Amino acid sequence: MTDLTQIDIALNNSAYPIIIHPDLFDLSAIRSQLGGRKIMIVSNDTVAPLYLETVSDLFVDNKVFNCVLEDGEQYKNTQSWQVIIDALANHQFNRSDLLVSLGGGVIGDMTGFAAASWMRGIDFIQIPTTLLAQIDASVGGKTGINHSKGKNLIGAFHQPKAVIINVSSLNTLPVREFNAGIGEAIKYGGINQAGFFHWLSEHVDDIKIKKPGILMQLISQCCQFKADVVEQDETEQGVRALLNLGHTFGHAIETATNFKYLHGEAVGLGMVMAAELSAQLGYCEAGIRKMLENLLQAFDLPIMLDSNVTANTLLTLMKSDKKVINDQHRLILMKRLGGSFIAEGVKDSEILPALQSCLSG
Repeated sequence: MTDLTQIDIALNNSAYPIIIHPDLFDLSAIRSQLGGRKIMIVSNDTVAPLYLETVSDLFVDNKVFNCVLEDGEQYKNTQSWQVIIDALANHQFNRSDLLVSLGGGVIGDMTGFAAASWMRGIDFIQIPTTLLAQIDASVGGKTGINHSKGKNLIGAFHQPKAVIINVSSLNTLPVREFNAGIGEAIKYGGINQAGFFHWLSEHVDDIKIKKPGILMQLISQCCQFKADVVEQDETEQGVRALLNLGHTFGHAIETATNFKYLHGEAVGLGMVMAAELSAQLGYCEAGIRKMLENLLQAFDLPIMLDSNVTANTLLTLMKSDKKVINDQHRLILMKRLGGSFIAEGVKDSEILPALQSCLSG
């Protein structure tokens, strides 16, 4: 079995480790920071029965409280955030205490936002149990909740004190959820890691059977890719925006379908749309779309939007995206595989054909 891997993120005002262990939730790197602090573990009703007791027992010198929410993207809202805040108030948490997120990207985002909000900011730790959260959502300090008008419209940048990854927790993850995480992994290949894209293509079978050494390599590489970008641009003023490849389209898909598609599925579809738009505008070859589609399909991820949603509906939702500046679209497009860039001022009339090309029926 591959040994523990540690990746350190160094930012202007903070630094923290990402601890990746093949089969343990390993707190050894941050044990000295825990002291006698009160701990609030936030999880959901799917993950809590599997791992809450195990993780609670790790905090041997702390008083531990739990807050268990309903599972699903539809619960990533102000009501769930309020439940966390009320729990912190009821147990008299102060700035010296600590929140812990135990679950996927939804739990991580909401816990992080509660930590950013409570008393104007307290510490939190990410313990992600889905592939998507392990390779993307838990790293980089983006926290937030959804609004009826769009995804993640309410939030804050608030870095965790550590990210603790137990790769074996993926053994309890449903196949569809696991494959959705691969959508985010493919994203890194599309942005600036063409070699990694080809590595994924070469290891499809090993990844699908969750071969431990391959998963350690997959997760470690993705965390390193993201750490490198976040260190350059913590609050997304420039290069970090590239991590949104497929996301402006994907967030619109999620909202328009009431989260019928998992986040990684929607991002995969969004990358297909981005590749199509890039080709239509003459930035890249048409074959890039087919390369993306082939790898997405290898992991049973959708490449056409199977819904009654119209291109105009998606376009309207895209205008509410956080990355819109002065009512102008700001999209991540591609010049080649692994050659993404920020495209500003793309017109509605240019976007609509790309959207329509990905709608079935």
